[in-house]
Amino acid sequence: MLSPIAIAIIKRLPEGLVINVSQKIVANYMKKYANIKVNGIEKIDSVKKPRVFVCNHLSNSDGLVLSKILKEKSDPYFIAGVKLSDDPITQLGTKIVKNIPIKPSSADKEAITNVVKALKGGNDVLIFPEGTRSRTGGLIEGKKGILLFARMAKAEIIPIGMAGTDKLLPISKDGDMGAEKWQHAEVIINIGKKIEFPKKEKDEDKHKYEDKCMEILMRSISNLLPEEYRGIYK
Repeated sequence: MLSPIAIAIIKRLPEGLVINVSQKIVANYMKKYANIKVNGIEKIDSVKKPRVFVCNHLSNSDGLVLSKILKEKSDPYFIAGVKLSDDPITQLGTKIVKNIPIKPSSADKEAITNVVKALKGGNDVLIFPEGTRSRTGGLIEGKKGILLFARMAKAEIIPIGMAGTDKLLPISKDGDMGAEKWQHAEVIINIGKKIEFPKKEKDEDKHKYEDKCMEILMRSISNLLPEEYRGIYK
């Protein structure tokens, strides 16, 4: 990865130049290290906007890879945890990917408003429903907030299963994002059909209905993944 000195120099550049330099750096890393294969990209065009993409989360490279492959079809806003902007290297990533910051594990009303506003404005959004990167590579429990966004904006939900980014930019064992290094890796991205949810029964408990919908959503992602990545949704 870039040295702390290089990061410091880049951060002192004018905003426009920071974005330009960051884009070139990331493009070079992707070209050098990632062999990306995409299946199902054509399914996106058949789904009306606004659309919410949901994907498993393995690495800090996820947003960069997905932005690259979705750019022509969608160019979505990414929902990014505020802590990402605290790390100097991942901060460069947030400069080149459209994002809406959100405070993890909290009812961030401002972020919710911004996400819904973006969707109602005809923009697409991409969310990692697990809320954090999986340390095991397998799917972990999804958070229900995604259902709120989609319901409030009347958005369709499209699942994406991604494998290999955990090897492309592995999570640092000591939690230091700045110490993470790119490795050569095969990355496979499978895009599924929009998710069809059952209608809520008249007397059905709201929380049980949301649990059922969340299970459907996460299994829609799981079905697009190799078995070793399915985690608790095998």
